[in-house]
Amino acid sequence: MTKFSKSAARTNRREERSRSRNDTPLLLEAMSREIPAKPRVREIKPLTDGQKRYDAAMRSADIVFGIGPAGTGKTWLAAMRAAERLDNREIERIIVTRPAVEAGESLGFLPGELDEKYEPYFRPVSEALVQFFGASHLELLIKSKKIEARPLALLRGASIDNAVVIADEMQNATLTQFKLLLTRGGKGTKFIINGDPRQTDLPGGRSGLTEAQKILGKVKGVEVVTFDRSDIVRSGLTQRVVEAFEDAHVTSGANPAEGRDAASISLAYHFSEFGLGHLLEEVPRLPRAEVVRFGS
Repeated sequence: MTKFSKSAARTNRREERSRSRNDTPLLLEAMSREIPAKPRVREIKPLTDGQKRYDAAMRSADIVFGIGPAGTGKTWLAAMRAAERLDNREIERIIVTRPAVEAGESLGFLPGELDEKYEPYFRPVSEALVQFFGASHLELLIKSKKIEARPLALLRGASIDNAVVIADEMQNATLTQFKLLLTRGGKGTKFIINGDPRQTDLPGGRSGLTEAQKILGKVKGVEVVTFDRSDIVRSGLTQRVVEAFEDAHVTSGANPAEGRDAASISLAYHFSEFGLGHLLEEVPRLPRAEVVRFGS
């Protein structure tokens, strides 16, 4: 059996992508005829006070910061409102970006070409967009470049007009990267920036998100919306986990890194600060949570 070299494999992937892109003119023609692909979500309704403030900010401000713990619907609501505006032809495209940093790994850690490497980073937003457009129509929009996923670093030099830019997981961006991103905006462009500074994977735990919101918070056209654990909508379990670790964090007397959001807590941070033993002590305090120990 012939073994292909890595370069041959890359060439094959490029050829396959090139063939798949040959249908772009047909896709554009089909979209111009308004093919009947109705949105799957009929009503987008904020569920909590935090989401209501966030929703209002996305309608009125040019740059919106959504700061808070996991499970508060930041990414979902941002994706839904952006999809709604694209569907209503109020904007020309949606751009999704985020730093390519995750738990100490990078794009080079993942297999494949750049678009294949970046797909896992795009997935949380694409899953929300599927709820609005449906999978087949979303595929059309992506192939026609109406919806794009771009690594943050590759936005340098770009000028973005008439778009909504969703910047997710921005606790992993540096202040320099914030400058790069927010100076890309042209006419009719809105930035929605989400993150939880407590969950940063940056060395030293210093997130550019905290610094950026302090610098820009009072600038005209910028709104900062903070979520807390009462805004968690993902599941009752998620809320109980956040509450348990917040309470443990307070009673331990820990001093988190400067500027971190006290309303949320990262399990990874808690583990690194207090070790596995303390983590195992806190988990059983959660309703319906259990630690199972195995003998040697």
